[in-house]
Amino acid sequence: MRTGSSNQSTMRRLLSGAAVAAALLVSPMMLPAMAGGVPALTDIVRAPTDLPAPLARRAPAHVTVNLETTEVVGRLADGTSFSYWTFNNKVPGPFIRVRVGDTVTVNLANHEDSAMIHNVDFHSVTGPGGGAEATAADPGEAKSFTFKALNPGLYVYHCAVHPAALHIANGMYGMILVEPEEGLPKVDHEFYVMQGEIYTEQPLGEKGEVEASFTKLLDERPEYFVFNGAVGALTEQKPLKAKVGETVRIFFGVGGPNYTSSFHVIGEIFDKVYAMGDLTGPAHKDVQTISVAPGGAAAVEFELQVPGRYVLVDHALSRVQRGLVGFLDVTGPENPGIFRENADPAKSSEAAPLVPVEKAQPQLVAHKH
Repeated sequence: MRTGSSNQSTMRRLLSGAAVAAALLVSPMMLPAMAGGVPALTDIVRAPTDLPAPLARRAPAHVTVNLETTEVVGRLADGTSFSYWTFNNKVPGPFIRVRVGDTVTVNLANHEDSAMIHNVDFHSVTGPGGGAEATAADPGEAKSFTFKALNPGLYVYHCAVHPAALHIANGMYGMILVEPEEGLPKVDHEFYVMQGEIYTEQPLGEKGEVEASFTKLLDERPEYFVFNGAVGALTEQKPLKAKVGETVRIFFGVGGPNYTSSFHVIGEIFDKVYAMGDLTGPAHKDVQTISVAPGGAAAVEFELQVPGRYVLVDHALSRVQRGLVGFLDVTGPENPGIFRENADPAKSSEAAPLVPVEKAQPQLVAHKH
């Protein structure tokens, strides 16, 4: 990551380790090979369909998870690139799927071209630092730990090297699903979506390679809000797709590091919501918008009944202007019994009588006390 001189000074005081201190003098940070003077960009966007299928087995097993921490330059927005820190070259990191009772071995390798120390903290782990202490790895080093998945649920994982907010903001977060013993109800599609913030020295929309801002991170003033790592990740790049009559489940998490999401799908109602990643308690039903904290997760399910484009947003809607939007494109036959556009309501025999807005609104009366 390239920063201004004031940011470098602040980060030197906060970050630990000789390798990290040395990295702050590298400019730019470990760029990929260049062709014609332009850095080769890594596709950092995790497709929402890139997750393992539901587990067929019902008995506990020993599962191995291999993670590699990398520092790569990727596309942040149209004409804008950014130095991401990642798990396995993507944002979010890989979706990990295990079963309650499984024994899980996590192998973490920090790529030799990294400039920073990295590690991983699993919120699903019962143990010191969620595994962070055991996996703190210098560039070129590998670490490992093993844990037992005691609690079913949907959990976030992230890098926790100090300052953790910086590593998370640069892309180091993902989710692990610990399936309950009986598994989850069958749906036609499962999708993996995570929300994050990116803090840059340059203002929103500036072209070229932008630099991370530690000052804006401390002030909690992101320039970008993103789904799956980048502006346009789930719109023009990798939108969600399904058909009328199908059921979908969205595993939704917030990497953050700072902002709570009010997750909403415009034009849909969540039939079921597994709030706060709880998969064993009763699901909430008929929900419009859910609140997911940074470092938190939830799963939502709904059936698709009408074709069209459904828009994923954080209902703090100003964030749409900073890049936080996704598409769920639904194809199939029209369903006029549920939704139709009336070209001429006055001449439509099927149209319901129109009530003037002023008569339809409740009357507000001021009472004297």
